[in-house]
Amino acid sequence: MTVLTGIEPRGLQHCETTAAGVLLRHEGIDLSEPMLFGLGAGLSFVYWDARNLPFPFLGGRVKPFELTRNLAARLGLTLEVEETGSARKAWRNVAARIDAGRPVGLQLDCYHLDYFGTKVHFGGHVVAMYGYDEEYAYLVDTAPQGGAVRTGLASLALARAERGPMTARNRSFWLAPPRRPVAWQEQVVPAIRACAAAFLAAPIANVGHRGIAKAARLVPGWLERAADPARDLPQAALLMERAGTGGALFRALYRDFLGECLQFVDDDRLRAGHRLYAEAAELWTEVAALVEKAGEGGEAGAAHLRRAGALLDDLAHVERDAMQALSELGPRP
Repeated sequence: MTVLTGIEPRGLQHCETTAAGVLLRHEGIDLSEPMLFGLGAGLSFVYWDARNLPFPFLGGRVKPFELTRNLAARLGLTLEVEETGSARKAWRNVAARIDAGRPVGLQLDCYHLDYFGTKVHFGGHVVAMYGYDEEYAYLVDTAPQGGAVRTGLASLALARAERGPMTARNRSFWLAPPRRPVAWQEQVVPAIRACAAAFLAAPIANVGHRGIAKAARLVPGWLERAADPARDLPQAALLMERAGTGGALFRALYRDFLGECLQFVDDDRLRAGHRLYAEAAELWTEVAALVEKAGEGGEAGAAHLRRAGALLDDLAHVERDAMQALSELGPRP
């Protein structure tokens, strides 16, 4: 049995920032969740639909693990990653690090985890592992999932080995101390600008502000797209608003990140971005509520979806304007 002491099982709202927070605190770096999310340039948008999906998915963040990579680079940390197709080697990779006194991040499919109440496949889930015994792995997950939790070793192996969208090959990772000290306050403006640039210049039409505009066009037709509107529309709303995102499809986290930055960055463009993302967070919550109500079907449901589409069109403009202002942060010419 090896269970690390001194690990603060601080469950946050988002899985990847929760795991990153555990690994960073082990290295003596303690940042708020909004700051972790913002320094990792975690905000994005994708409208994702495909033949193998039962219903469209609205995503509000960058793809899984990109936030962790960005965060490590910003803080000057070495990110070590191991992947393998062998379940036996995958376990050895993790156990060796924990035995050496280091918590480990894992990317896996939450469907198989014992403590997950909602059985939905999602291969981009991330947890921090800080111990194990003959029966259980000891993890830190999000606050909604319980924070400090445990799952059977067999269920953990299944979760890590699952294949499908957004999964990884038994990925485990950890952070090594910085090669040189990095003042994280100096990294917030570059992180904001990088996030804004990616959002504004997304290469395909279902990503960034163009993706939100595409959602505005397609969401009014979701009653016809849904096999079971009473099930599919409330489920879509749940994923948008409460599925570990901090609410409002991650916009609330980014709003709070920008608000923290205002404590030491005096710039009208930052104030504009903060104000606009405060507005966006409220609008996204309203969109989710309308999508949920649309599950009742009929003309009332269709009207709710038309209203949601109109709000999404507003959001495409609000977020484009916010990111345009934030992309120009820095010394004025």
